[in-house]
Amino acid sequence: MKKNYLKKVMALGLTAVMTLGLGACGSSSSTASTASSSGTASTTEATSGASSTAASGESYGSKHKVLRVGIECAYAPYNWTQESEEVGNGDKAVKIANNEGYAYGYDVKVAQMIADKLGWDLEIYKSDWSAIFMGLNSGTYDCIMSGICYSDERDKTLDFTTPYYCRKITATVRADSEFADFTSLDQFKGKNAKVTSQMGTNFVDYKSEIPDGESVTDYETSGEAFQAVLNSTADVCILDQTTSSSALMTMDGLKVLDLPDDAFTVPEGASNDCCIAFKEGDPERDEVNEAMKEIGWTTDNKSQFDDLMDEMLKYQPSQG
Repeated sequence: MKKNYLKKVMALGLTAVMTLGLGACGSSSSTASTASSSGTASTTEATSGASSTAASGESYGSKHKVLRVGIECAYAPYNWTQESEEVGNGDKAVKIANNEGYAYGYDVKVAQMIADKLGWDLEIYKSDWSAIFMGLNSGTYDCIMSGICYSDERDKTLDFTTPYYCRKITATVRADSEFADFTSLDQFKGKNAKVTSQMGTNFVDYKSEIPDGESVTDYETSGEAFQAVLNSTADVCILDQTTSSSALMTMDGLKVLDLPDDAFTVPEGASNDCCIAFKEGDPERDEVNEAMKEIGWTTDNKSQFDDLMDEMLKYQPSQG
């Protein structure tokens, strides 16, 4: 039987309080198949507040635990891999537990804030997107933070936190293409545009909303999907606004269409909000959810989501 997403989200606060301290985090010795090498307060205030609380011992989780997170580490500005721990904003990237390099980006930053609040260590495990759920199921890590959205299908085997980022679906084309000045999806009628996206994501479901569009190959990474547009292998790439804006900053020749906020229709039983995914029944979800609530990282303070993402856009590596 399908579970009601809204009821689950409303019940999280009560459930979190009842289950605090019951979560079990396994050993971090195993490793997964890695990817190919390749509000009420400001963001700063929220981050420093979480860190100082953890340092003073006022944490909300069990002692001496580890937050083990599976992340693609190739999806800027949400997450990426870099060679050193140094970041231009003075922050420190996190050493990847199962691969060379360091991880940083929006997902990593939020994961660190949560771990600090809980008083836990943070471990990041790098995984190809196509294998990221397998790593969760095998116990290599305990949760996934890689821009994952809720869906009824995923809810059959996963439990989700409340959203930690909200996003909009949009379309990206070549800046010199006949589609570059389109301001509505209706303008694609009769154009037989070739449409791509990132494989295994909820964005693929939106490809069919391009009128008379031709679905072509989807790609392992968002960067490859944008490159397909630049190479004219595809005409349109359907992804979220943040990732598309990121591509424009690092890849010349692309344009994000200026479409209405409701241009794309969210399928029934789905969401575009990013949540942290755990295996179904894992009580650690509730501890993490309570930590997010305590540091104010909720949709009630959505402006700080956007502030942090804007900061990550400034320090992301090139996708090209």
